[in-house]
Amino acid sequence: AAAAVAAAAATTTTTRRETMAGQRRVFVVGVGMTPFLKPGKHDKDYPDFAKEAGERALADATIKYSEVDQVVCSYCYGDSTCGQRAAYQLGMTGVPVYNVNNNCASGASGLFMARQFVAGGLSECVMALGFEKMEPGSLGSKFQDRTNPMDKHMMKMMELHEFVPAPPAAQMFGNAGREHQKRYGTKPETFAKIAYKNHKNSVLNPYSQFRDEYSLDQILNAPTVHAPLTKLQCCPTSDGAACVIVASEDFVKKHGLEGQAIEIVGMAMKTDTPDVFEEGSMMKIVGFGMTRAAAEDAYKQAGIKPTDINVLEL
Repeated sequence: AAAAVAAAAATTTTTRRETMAGQRRVFVVGVGMTPFLKPGKHDKDYPDFAKEAGERALADATIKYSEVDQVVCSYCYGDSTCGQRAAYQLGMTGVPVYNVNNNCASGASGLFMARQFVAGGLSECVMALGFEKMEPGSLGSKFQDRTNPMDKHMMKMMELHEFVPAPPAAQMFGNAGREHQKRYGTKPETFAKIAYKNHKNSVLNPYSQFRDEYSLDQILNAPTVHAPLTKLQCCPTSDGAACVIVASEDFVKKHGLEGQAIEIVGMAMKTDTPDVFEEGSMMKIVGFGMTRAAAEDAYKQAGIKPTDINVLEL
């Protein structure tokens, strides 16, 4: 259910753009990441991951933590104020630390907030720090004594499809895949090619939890989780952290970072609209509508169109 909330809760898209009226230009000046590890198979904790990712980002930016004005920490699995505990590993400078929980959009939400602080003139340099320490196995709900945030989405899904013994997130996305097949004649091989590409990329990625390459047949013939999705098409739970430092144009020039600063020239975030529950579409229930709206917004900010994009990550 948690993974499904990510698609249903928020979608963020980043592209190139011209600065909007009244906003300052925002640049990425440093990044850092840890290898992602299988939950329960290591002895590291989230403060360890956060410290490693944060220190790498600071080193990449060639700045000190004391030069960071605000910190936005993103995570899903943890108690309140884990962000402070994580950020204190880098220093205790008294700056504001925000805790963001937005499921699979948490990291993007943190970056979105950090960019807004700089674009709006509130800060010169902001750190977005995402980390996670999860549990082995499929995602599930932690609190059984209160309303599940996905209750309306799940009830709508169950109006359209029978609930079966399979992970709820896989059911939601699998059922969306079935709708896509029905609408467009999409073949299972088409979905499997996405996993084929991802696994192939992982072989060259030292930060990836799994670095095995699989053939298309191996992916298609893996155990079915919820058709058309097989085990090798589903995301594993992972422990790790990543960090991005963003800064204003003045900060970039002051620190001589022009040679490495990358401008965030378009970024948009959207959430659900009423048609999600009105149209009976699994594709919309898992986020198709808001994803398209976010993309359209970011393209508009950038003054570009999809055919202008050279590299796209979904």
